[in-house]
Amino acid sequence: MTRFIVRRILSSIPVLLGIIFLVFVLARVIPGDPCTATYGEKATPEICAAFAARFGLDRPIWEQFVIYFGSVIQGDLGTSIKFGRPVTEILAERLPVTVELTIIALAFAAIVGITLGVVSATRRNSPADVSTMILANLGVSTPVFVLGLVLAFVFAVLLRDTPFALPPSGRVTAGVSIAPLAVTWGLESLEGVPRGILDFFSNMYVFNTLVTGQWAELADVLRHLILPAIAVGTIPLAIIARMTRSSLLEVLGLDYVRTARAKGLRERSVVVRHGMRNALLPVVTIIGLSLGAFLSGAILTETIFNLTGMGKTLFEAISGRDYIVIQGVTIVVAVAYLVVNLVVDVSYAVLDPRIRLS
Repeated sequence: MTRFIVRRILSSIPVLLGIIFLVFVLARVIPGDPCTATYGEKATPEICAAFAARFGLDRPIWEQFVIYFGSVIQGDLGTSIKFGRPVTEILAERLPVTVELTIIALAFAAIVGITLGVVSATRRNSPADVSTMILANLGVSTPVFVLGLVLAFVFAVLLRDTPFALPPSGRVTAGVSIAPLAVTWGLESLEGVPRGILDFFSNMYVFNTLVTGQWAELADVLRHLILPAIAVGTIPLAIIARMTRSSLLEVLGLDYVRTARAKGLRERSVVVRHGMRNALLPVVTIIGLSLGAFLSGAILTETIFNLTGMGKTLFEAISGRDYIVIQGVTIVVAVAYLVVNLVVDVSYAVLDPRIRLS
C-alpha cells in the first residue's frame, strides 16, 4: 500500500507540471489583455507599457514561465494583477467558502444518493423505484442556475415568514460576527505559514464556530449553506443514485449473494454485508469524479447565492485577464483532483480486499 501511494504521488508530478504549463500558455493566448481589462478606456499605450513592465508581461513567454515556475516551487503563487494582493492570501480568504460548500454538498449527494439507490435496487419495479428514478432523471436534467433560482424563490419568497424559510444569499445574516481563530485563541502575534493556515480554517465558518462553541452562529451558517448545497449537489446526487441502483442490482444477481440467501441470512444482512461493498466500487469512482461537478457548478451557485468563493473568483479572474489568479486556482484544483483520485484508488482496496494495489 505504501509503495503504491508513493508511486502514485511521483507519477502525479509530471501531470501537475503539464497542467501548470498548459494553463500558463492558454491564459496568454486568449483574446484581450489585462491592461485593457483593468483600465478600460483609460488604457493608453504608455499606461499599458508600464503595466506590462510592472508585471513582467513584456518579457518572452518562456522567460515568464521560468520565473513563475521558480516562484511556485518556493510556494509563491504570485501577486494578483486585478487585486494587487498575493494569490495565497486570496486563496486563504476565498477557498474555504468553496471547500465548505463542496464538503456539505458532497455529503448530501452521497448520503441521499446511495440511500435512494439502495431503496430502488431492493424494491425493483415498485412505485418507490419508479418515482426515485424519475426524480433522479429530473435532477440530472435540471441546470444548476435554474434549480438555484427556483430554490431561492420558493424558500426565500413563497415561504417567507414561515418556519421553513431559508436565506437566499450570503454566508451569515447581517450583523452576525464570527471572530477569527487567532483572536479567539489569543494567537494574534502568529505570523508566516502557521498564521496562514489558521486564517484558512478561520474562514471555514462551520469549522470555526464548531471548535469554538458558537452554536447560534453555527446554526446561522448552516442555514445559509442549505440552498447552495442542494443546488450544486442535486446533479451528482441523481448520478450517484442511478449508479448505486444499477451496480447493486448487478451484484445482487451474483452466485455468492444467492448462496448467502440460501443460508438463511436476513435480506438486510445480504444487502449490507455482501452486496454493498462490491456495489460501492463504481459508486466511489463517481463520487470522486463528482468533485469536478461541484467545482464547475460552484461558479453559477456562488453567483446566484452571492458567495465569494473560488468559482466567483475564477470568473472574475478570467473576465479581468488576471493570469496569476487563474494559474493559482488551477494549481489548487489540480492538486485536489490528484488527491481525490489517490483516495479513490486506495478506497478500492479497503472495500474489496481482493484488490491488491501494490
